[in-house]
Amino acid sequence: MQQKSLANTPIFPIGLGCMGMSEFYGDSDDQASLALLDKAYELGVNFWDSADTYGFGHNEALLGEWLKTRDTNHQLREQLVIATKFGIVRQPGQYERYIDNSPDYIRYACDASLKRLQTDYIDVYYCHRRNPDTPLEEMMHALGHLLDTGKIRGIGLSEVNAKTIRRAHAIHPLSAVQSEYSLWTREVETEIIPVCAELGIQFVAYSPLGRAFLTGKVDTSTLTDNDFRRILPRFHGQAAVHNQTLVDTLSQLANTWQLSNAQLCLAWMLNKYAHVIPIAGTRREHYLIENSAAADVILTPSQIARLDKLFHTDSITGKRYPDAGWSGIEQ
Repeated sequence: MQQKSLANTPIFPIGLGCMGMSEFYGDSDDQASLALLDKAYELGVNFWDSADTYGFGHNEALLGEWLKTRDTNHQLREQLVIATKFGIVRQPGQYERYIDNSPDYIRYACDASLKRLQTDYIDVYYCHRRNPDTPLEEMMHALGHLLDTGKIRGIGLSEVNAKTIRRAHAIHPLSAVQSEYSLWTREVETEIIPVCAELGIQFVAYSPLGRAFLTGKVDTSTLTDNDFRRILPRFHGQAAVHNQTLVDTLSQLANTWQLSNAQLCLAWMLNKYAHVIPIAGTRREHYLIENSAAADVILTPSQIARLDKLFHTDSITGKRYPDAGWSGIEQ
């Protein structure tokens, strides 16, 4: 198993994405989510990813409830790496958003997140999306102040380009950069992942299973009305039909290599890059256990090359977001 660390804390090679416990993937159950967090801690999966926009604070409050009820002696917190984010502002019931990176908002959002999380510090605090109307220097200095006062232990950026990473890192060292990365979303391999390696920044891959499409277990015709995948272009029409043919081949390879699709997807990126940390989201214990087992999978160079060829960037049909989802994503 690879040894990784984030914000000066050793972490399991695969993190837990918590977004689906609050929003976007249909109905959720808080008690089941708390039980899943129990299992994650038991397995050693100690890097948990949240954001203030997930469930309009509900997701952070859920993690805070876990800390309050499980960490009564204040011994578990230091073993966890909890990441959260600011910057996306939405109205209830709406996917559309605006982006706020102003220093005043950063301070307000951080204090609100700390309160909901019921903790004294955030291990990695991300700018969820960038608003170019706020100078990068102003935003980074505001985050640096939070670091100096002990409210956060690491600074992160999400969905930014290589130029922004270099500029930001020169102002204040970054702990992590987070972007979507999976077999069917590989654009970050060109510049983002190499720049992070060069600068010693951890790259955190969200949606490493392609929002479960790559697992081969998603029937797009049965997605509920409150499942945001219903509006994602890759999950519809001819795009979904074409992409499913790739997943069918992936399933055949996984079966031949005696792995699940999810394990193969996660092992692929773990074996390619030492500084990449996938955060696989789930609400079910058996998927958590299945995903965690990928940390021990070793792939050969020929297996990796086979997957690279199958999921070449030109092979994928459909954009990863609808128009409203591109707000704040740097190209």
